[in-house]
Amino acid sequence: MRATNKSAATMISRAFFLFLVFMAAASFALAEKKTFIVHMDHTKMKASNPQQWYQDLMDSVYDPSIDEEEEDDTTPPDLLYSYENAFSGFAAKLSTKQLESLKKMNGFLYATPDRMLSLHTTHTPQFLGLQSAKGLWSASNLSSDVVIGVLDSGIWPEHNSFHDSGMPPVPAKWKGKCEMGKKFSPSNCNKKLIGARYYYKGYEAAYGEINQTIDFLSPRDKNGHGTHTASTAGGSVVDKASLFSFASGSASGMMYTSRIAVYKVLWEKGRGATADLLAAIDQAVADGVDVLSLSLGGAAEPYYLDVVAIAAFGAIQKGISVVCAAGNEGPSFFTVANTAPWLMTIAASYLDRSFPATVKLGNGLSFQGSSLSQSHATKHLRLVYGKTAGGEGADYCIPGSLDHNLVKGKIVVCQHGNHGRVAIGEQVKVAGGAGMLLLNTESQGEELFADPHVLPAIALGVSKGKAIIKYLNSSEKPTASITFEGTLHGTRAPMMAAFSSRGPNKVDLNVIKPDVTAPGANILAAWPPIVSPSMLTSDKRSVKFNIISGTSMSCPHVSGLVALLTSVHKNWSPAAIKSALMTTAYTMDNKKAPIVDVANYFDPATAFELGSGHVNPVAAVDPGLVYDITAEDYLLYLCSLKYTSYQIAAISRGSFSCPEKFSPQPGDLNYPSFAVNFEGKAKNVSFTYKRTLTNVGTPKSSYMVHLDEPNGVAVAVNPKILKFEKLG
Repeated sequence: MRATNKSAATMISRAFFLFLVFMAAASFALAEKKTFIVHMDHTKMKASNPQQWYQDLMDSVYDPSIDEEEEDDTTPPDLLYSYENAFSGFAAKLSTKQLESLKKMNGFLYATPDRMLSLHTTHTPQFLGLQSAKGLWSASNLSSDVVIGVLDSGIWPEHNSFHDSGMPPVPAKWKGKCEMGKKFSPSNCNKKLIGARYYYKGYEAAYGEINQTIDFLSPRDKNGHGTHTASTAGGSVVDKASLFSFASGSASGMMYTSRIAVYKVLWEKGRGATADLLAAIDQAVADGVDVLSLSLGGAAEPYYLDVVAIAAFGAIQKGISVVCAAGNEGPSFFTVANTAPWLMTIAASYLDRSFPATVKLGNGLSFQGSSLSQSHATKHLRLVYGKTAGGEGADYCIPGSLDHNLVKGKIVVCQHGNHGRVAIGEQVKVAGGAGMLLLNTESQGEELFADPHVLPAIALGVSKGKAIIKYLNSSEKPTASITFEGTLHGTRAPMMAAFSSRGPNKVDLNVIKPDVTAPGANILAAWPPIVSPSMLTSDKRSVKFNIISGTSMSCPHVSGLVALLTSVHKNWSPAAIKSALMTTAYTMDNKKAPIVDVANYFDPATAFELGSGHVNPVAAVDPGLVYDITAEDYLLYLCSLKYTSYQIAAISRGSFSCPEKFSPQPGDLNYPSFAVNFEGKAKNVSFTYKRTLTNVGTPKSSYMVHLDEPNGVAVAVNPKILKFEKLG
């Protein structure tokens, strides 16, 4: 169902896609003058026109009596441009001391170094329609002090993605702190990273004392996951980001001017305890975060038993949006996690950037796959597989299965089983193999992970894998070569990732989950230098950025977008923000065809894979209408699920009683999507659901209903036209 404004298409049912943003930054020199873009609050203007105001400011920060040793400060700052249309502010050449003086002036918001922008960046801004100094990335929207709370494996605070150059002081509302711990002190925080805490008592109670040779008993990240997600959501601008020259460009989070507060709850092997998670969310709410980003979760369970759902309900009561990963248990149905309707649950999809590699067989056939291998192209080498490579388990290249005498100097074909992809390549390398073809199984479909393999290697989809096996079985001396082609833009996208967990919602079929999809496959973001890109202990390579995949990567993309929308619409509830992202999402890809599912041989994806669709942040700023939901609405929804007063109290933490003469349907929750369940071979069955729409667009406006009915189902909407005379 879609509501459309008479003058322009406005919204109601699908969702769009997002991804990680990358731009460029320059480092500050202590005394050398540099060009800065200075963002100003035009409401504080103290002159007849902006240019005069900016010139007055330049004059006021120039002190000719400065010690002559600081030669750059003995010359006045140069006002290069004044801006009045795209945003309010100016460009000027300033010394460090002059910039510090400017920060004290009334109306100053923040300053960023001028930068050289490259169109072949990490590519998220272009893919999502975000443009510098326009729309969501305009100065007024970026200047708000939004705090993103990231619950994960910690952070590497020295990384350039968390620099605070040009940022204003920490907001007075902030009550959080940076805790002392192993290799971490309060001095590691700054105006970007304003909070860092760690929670481990529940973990130690379950698994024993934390091994401090494996992890840091502090907010410091020794896993990489937390650093990656934090930089994706709100990382600062970093120039010349790449992984081995793959995906090269500038890097930043979705809201690169946001503040970041980290709460370390994941420890060795990425494990964490719900007791620690609950404590972290509780503290984050008290600290004053605006958005919570949770790239974690367990199996779906009733909401009164779901710690994430319970803690998140308390957060949304305080106006804090909670964004969660859908999980990586796809492509099976009923695997989606974090299913409570007050959570925003994010699936994962591809963006239009790939890392192609090609295998050419001895019979002349070529197949394209994916790789982040640093290796040069291989020569034509013998192919071995299964019995020609070793003993039992050699077809999956499990540890100890490969025979050195059989695989030395050859390319080994490995099926992708339950072992890690780069770990499989490590087994091939240890056995003396010269390369690897990693073939997907049926469940992985046409998924193409890009991995930093430790030898020449290529990942291939299931259909191409079958063709390669057929060649192996038909040739006495099968051969192949591998070539690597770098980074390619413009590929078909978005496409749903096979690993992304799917609905239906096991807890309640009446709420469709996931809610939307966003970029989560092959995402470049910050990485600790002490963690190898493959995460193998034998891999001694050190990188500043890494490319990894998961709904853990799509979640912080949306967290950053939610932060941007929170900055723009400060009075919107978490439900209104979620509604805006869901109802403006899209379901057609860049080839003007339905978004496909790579797990299902590129058939069109359904709502159980992509929710309402792919997030579209540009459209979400002005959705026209929203489906708003209050905390009480959610409690009435729990009544409709027949929860007992004790079960509801576990979530509400208050004395809420279901009305005696109230018999709501779960489907009446004012959700931005509709789930209508026809059981079995139901015929001549009808359902009626109600929704309330709030006008957040143009005061006087009309919306007409457009229906796209499923086969065999008739849909009627009353009224057919919604007329508004005012906002609200």
